[in-house]
Amino acid sequence: MSGDRCLPQHHIQDEPTSPHPLVVCPKTRTCGYREAVSLGNKYVRLNVGGMLFFTPLQVLTRQNSLLKAMFSGKKEVFTDKEGWILIDRSGKHFNSILNYLREGTVTLPKGRQAVQELLAEAKYYLLQGLVELCQNTLQDNKEQPMCVIPVITSCKEEEQLIQSSSKPVVKLLYNRSNNKYSYTSNSDDNLLKNIELFDRLSLSFNSRVLFFKDVIGDEICCWSFYGQGRKLAEVCCTSIVYATEKKQTKVEFPEARIYEETLNTLLYETMPLPDNSLLEATRRSYNNCGSLSEEEEGPGGAELRERVRRIHVKRYSTYDDRPLGH
Repeated sequence: MSGDRCLPQHHIQDEPTSPHPLVVCPKTRTCGYREAVSLGNKYVRLNVGGMLFFTPLQVLTRQNSLLKAMFSGKKEVFTDKEGWILIDRSGKHFNSILNYLREGTVTLPKGRQAVQELLAEAKYYLLQGLVELCQNTLQDNKEQPMCVIPVITSCKEEEQLIQSSSKPVVKLLYNRSNNKYSYTSNSDDNLLKNIELFDRLSLSFNSRVLFFKDVIGDEICCWSFYGQGRKLAEVCCTSIVYATEKKQTKVEFPEARIYEETLNTLLYETMPLPDNSLLEATRRSYNNCGSLSEEEEGPGGAELRERVRRIHVKRYSTYDDRPLGH
């Protein structure tokens, strides 16, 4: 036989008088490395954390490691009653250890945690080359953040972010120290809830919306929503309340309103600004249908009509409410 085999090992003894089987630990004994080697001193049977491996002695002694010390007479080995050499380590990555001993290199497992687990095993078996390989991989493949939240420090930075962003923008301003009154009992909890909601929204919509924080503004807790370079809405979460003998600052947590305004900003995600030809065509169509002219509408009429035309969302409560043909 060649190569290694990995088989689960179970030692279970059933008691006839008991409905539950009892697990009996295998008996161990100390022996020399030559006594533990079978098949003409060519192959070794290993029990690593309950997983069985059958591998040539030459592989185990190929590099300077703990395994070479075990099978060169420098270190005692323990066997069970069936002759399997016991190693008190997890067998999850032992195949990778054997492959490294054979080839001098190995394909590392996927995932940062798996590489860290293999690094711990390499340190235990004193495989310095494998240790360096794992460490270099961990340094090169540092986990990237799921999203990056800018923190602005000036009004100029805020304006540049909003104007340069091709996405809708959501800003959270929080500055607890910007207060000359005492806070109500629930204000601190609500302030933390606003910050936690901001983090959840940024994780959910960071690919579609730009989120940033402002910690130098004049408010204590305030949400602002922008689309296509202009401000769409603002949700201020602070107010002044009158106690028995003094004023207090109250911080609220309007969760539903914040969710609503965040979703509304998605309407500005990919919708381009209407060009002049489109506005002129819709204006002529509107006038031909019998609407008032710009002179009859009075000052501000055209601006109001353009603003309403920019986003027009009509909702129907039931299917029967829809006009014929929809």
